[in-house]
Amino acid sequence: MSDIPAAVPADESARIEKASRSTTTARKGILHGATGRNLGLVIALVALCVFGVITAGERFASIDNVLTILRLASVIGVLSIGMTFVITGGGIDLSVGSVVGLASVWASTLATQTMAQDTHWIVMVGCALAVGLGAGLVNGVLIAYGKVVAFIATLAMLVSARGLAEIIANRQTQIVKVQGFLDFFRDDFIGIPTLVWIFVVVAVAGWILLNRTTFGRRTIAVGGNPEAARLAGIKVKRHTMYLYALSGLAAGIGGVMMLGRTTAGSSTNGQLYELDAIAAVVVGGTLLIGGRGTIVGTVLGVLIFSTLTNVFTQNNLSISAQAIAKGVIIVVAVLLQQRIAERSRAGT
Repeated sequence: MSDIPAAVPADESARIEKASRSTTTARKGILHGATGRNLGLVIALVALCVFGVITAGERFASIDNVLTILRLASVIGVLSIGMTFVITGGGIDLSVGSVVGLASVWASTLATQTMAQDTHWIVMVGCALAVGLGAGLVNGVLIAYGKVVAFIATLAMLVSARGLAEIIANRQTQIVKVQGFLDFFRDDFIGIPTLVWIFVVVAVAGWILLNRTTFGRRTIAVGGNPEAARLAGIKVKRHTMYLYALSGLAAGIGGVMMLGRTTAGSSTNGQLYELDAIAAVVVGGTLLIGGRGTIVGTVLGVLIFSTLTNVFTQNNLSISAQAIAKGVIIVVAVLLQQRIAERSRAGT
């Protein structure tokens, strides 16, 4: 008898081929999905850290420097979480930096600090949050119900909030003298500064809100197709207003954090922070056209830019070179977004 191998049954061959295709598709899905994007960001962050260690040595790798990076990332990080919701919902908010300045000034006025000393320093926090929330609601009402283009409405708030902060502060720096407030924000927990913990709490809350609640699903639906969301029963205008209110609230938290970090309220606080927040969100993988957002990606984007700034500072490189590097990173991120979007459309 000849040793002829038995033929593989046709149905078994089909099953093997189907399993192979499924595995390949799953791998592609992972590489081109959220996991793949976040993996790319992690690799970029690790590469930056390795470059920092090579060029700056122990100065970069020290615990104190790591905490400095996290501390500097915290305020932008909180603003970026709020911005992620707005951009995912198909909007944009150019006013968050100015609202940070306004909130820090209003919360550090003599009247507010006197009230805080007579009662509790939480009054200053409440004041800053109320200012941020109010500014966000104004933006939301103008955009959702007044049908003003988001770019124009938030640009107007950017100018107005900065001007109001200058009037309130009389173009002067207001020093925080409420000791309880200062003690809280100068403190740390298990060696990690309070500001970093606030960023962590806001990031976790933002992740849960976007990924595990109806509010998050509605945000993605509104950003992806507002008309389809309306036909599905979502109150698009009201939800849009809520998104800008959430962004304003994040700016109010950022104002409190700026007060804790600088111990002073100033109309210049938060200058150009809106650009840094938008950059971190875009690099993190949130689509500028709306319909897809990622809190994890945003956090990684914030850390990448904060680490990049620290590496440039440690190596005494110019601010101009740093700005060019940021610009290149943003352009590359947008090009990658477009390529991924094209592949997704081609695959459907």
